[in-house]
Amino acid sequence: MIRRSLLAFALCLAALSAPVYAQDAPPAPAVAVRVILETSAGAILVETDPRAPITAANFLRYVDEGRFNGTDFYRGMELGAGTGVVQGGTANAPDRILPPIAHEPTSQTGLRHVDGALSMARFDPGTADGDFFIIVGNLPGFDAGRAAPGDPGFAVFGRVVEGMDVVRAILAAPKSPTEGEGFMRGQMLDPRVRIVSARRVPSAG
Repeated sequence: MIRRSLLAFALCLAALSAPVYAQDAPPAPAVAVRVILETSAGAILVETDPRAPITAANFLRYVDEGRFNGTDFYRGMELGAGTGVVQGGTANAPDRILPPIAHEPTSQTGLRHVDGALSMARFDPGTADGDFFIIVGNLPGFDAGRAAPGDPGFAVFGRVVEGMDVVRAILAAPKSPTEGEGFMRGQMLDPRVRIVSARRVPSAG
């Protein structure tokens, strides 16, 4: 079940992918950085993790350059009672995306796809750019090597600090019965949940 869902999740990103070249590694954040996502459903406070420096720095670049402002959470993939994935970001908009980044697997960072984890959407490893997802529940099948031996998994780079009630509400929000191709049908939020703004905030610690 998780293996099929993981494959489906990867394949859906193929539809949003475009051939681009990997960007040079952005400066690595040395500490955790907090970002507030102001959405039409409420605020979500997230925190990057320095154990995934390339992925965290990429996310922060999108934040600092205003590339998430006015985008959406557009997908809620329910994988069982109280578990699933909420996906949002640039949706391959040409005027918003940056070149893709190197893949940082969980086997390298030690991070895990647990409740509230922030992770990067991608197709092949090294194709992640401006789309991310939030885990609801625990989904270990998204970790490197868990769906199949040698599977690279997805790259966790942070966590939700406050606002999981908002994330769960987005996952349970109404979805279009017709929008989306193939396995994505029934997962596209209708209406979308707008990411009004994304900005850094001072860390509490």
